[in-house]
Amino acid sequence: MEPKKNPKANVGRNSSLYFAIGLALMLFLTNFAINFKTYDKSNIDIGMVSMEEELVEEIPLTQQLQTPPPPPPPPAAPEVIEIVEDEVEVVETVIESTESNQEQKVVKVEAVKVAPTIEEDVEVPFAVIENVPVFPGCEGGDNNAKRDCMAKKISDFVNKKFNTELASELGLSGRQRINVIFKIDKTGEVVGIRARAPHPGLEKEAARVIGMLPKMQPGKQRGKAVTVPYSLPIVFQVQD
Repeated sequence: MEPKKNPKANVGRNSSLYFAIGLALMLFLTNFAINFKTYDKSNIDIGMVSMEEELVEEIPLTQQLQTPPPPPPPPAAPEVIEIVEDEVEVVETVIESTESNQEQKVVKVEAVKVAPTIEEDVEVPFAVIENVPVFPGCEGGDNNAKRDCMAKKISDFVNKKFNTELASELGLSGRQRINVIFKIDKTGEVVGIRARAPHPGLEKEAARVIGMLPKMQPGKQRGKAVTVPYSLPIVFQVQD
């Protein structure tokens, strides 16, 4: 008996392909149905923009404060006018002339006594004086030479007269500095001696030695004798 079915007509031959196509189509339709959205066109107002319409800016109304005008100045006080009756006599001020005439007598004036002028004690620094004081033996040379000679003479005089044994008596050691200031007055005498040292004994000895300086020729400024201050540092080295 011959089979009636054609062996080439196999329906289940491409079943897997058809299943895959159908599955893909169903997934596409499902995804489209889920994401599909609708809008109500009646609520959408696109509106129209008119470029010809001008914008009108509303300016708020402000109230301007009006400052009241300042009050008028008070009226000036009326001047008080004193009315003098004709019967009252008014004393007038008479200004007499100070010029003399030939009828006036000339008063003799006694001689005026002029009080003697008191000369001030002017001090001129040693560095700027026109003519420096002259130490005995320093008469020659200019001012610079006289200054150098005076400094050397005073230094030699102090080294010769200063009591060098005083340091051991006072218990001093090392380097001792003594600052002495004195003045050479208008007569050439040494006055106003002041000394400063670490020990009062050194101050007293320095003042004693400076007081023994000889009389000098006074310094002169513009041809007049003046007082000249002088500063002298004394360094006393004590041998241990």
